[in-house]
Amino acid sequence: MSLFDSLVVAGMPFVPKKLVRHFADPYIAGESLQDAIDTVQRLNRQGICATIDVLGEGITRKEQATRAVDRYIQVVEAIEREKLDANISIKPTQFGLGIDPAFCRDNYRRVIEVVKPYDNFIRIDMEDSPFTTLTLDLYEDLVKEYPRIGVVVQAYLRRTLHDIESRLAPVKANIRLCKGIYIEPHEIAYRDFDIVRKNYILLLRKALEAGMYVGIATHDEMLVWEAYRLIDEMGVEKDQYEFQMLLGVTESLRRQIVQDGHKMRVYVPFGQDWYPYSTRRLKENPKIAGYVAKDILGISRK
Repeated sequence: MSLFDSLVVAGMPFVPKKLVRHFADPYIAGESLQDAIDTVQRLNRQGICATIDVLGEGITRKEQATRAVDRYIQVVEAIEREKLDANISIKPTQFGLGIDPAFCRDNYRRVIEVVKPYDNFIRIDMEDSPFTTLTLDLYEDLVKEYPRIGVVVQAYLRRTLHDIESRLAPVKANIRLCKGIYIEPHEIAYRDFDIVRKNYILLLRKALEAGMYVGIATHDEMLVWEAYRLIDEMGVEKDQYEFQMLLGVTESLRRQIVQDGHKMRVYVPFGQDWYPYSTRRLKENPKIAGYVAKDILGISRK
């Protein structure tokens, strides 16, 4: 990461929202459900499936969670109506996990009842460490009621190896394996880039050895290479894994993975609550912010 990119990201809190939206455009489908539908249709034509995320998290009032449930039900119905190759991802705090875990479970159940007739899949997203155990508890409760549910685990958390071995591998959970982007204290998360990479590879091997379905969520070409190596070395069948990427990130690598014959799923977020998501994505990938800033300022990228 260049000094310029770092300065751009550091200055994000002082940038007007309209300008941040310009930075964020590659990462979000738009503000409306139709924007998400159009984006998924375009991806499907490229042989890529999707998971749709209604932006919004960390709600503080129950009525906010209720509105989020209603929006997700609309998404589920649109997926079926438009015959999209897509499923949904839901953040637990958007459904009220930070307010009341029982209330949150009931909100997921409302969506499950709509999804069941379509036999589609639901991904429970993972957020920062105060919610890790609560999210795994939520997953364990709901997967007993509807088996087509998965959860996310984060390679930078020190606890994740134990979580896979003790909670997820025994039930052959469907997981999305990502590095993790929330800022966590050293005693909770690895901070060294190479250690996170090594732990990612270890966790991927453990999950595949256990017969779990893994969404290999990464934009890191070294980790893609390592995943290829493990898939070949272990003789992993194509119905045991897929690669996953965020909308608007490393599209050339995404195309290469598809050309290599692997299943690819793109995370497609949409909605009016785009600002927190976008700033987090830009902090994770500062080069994008730097490119856009240079375009705005008329500075050559060379």
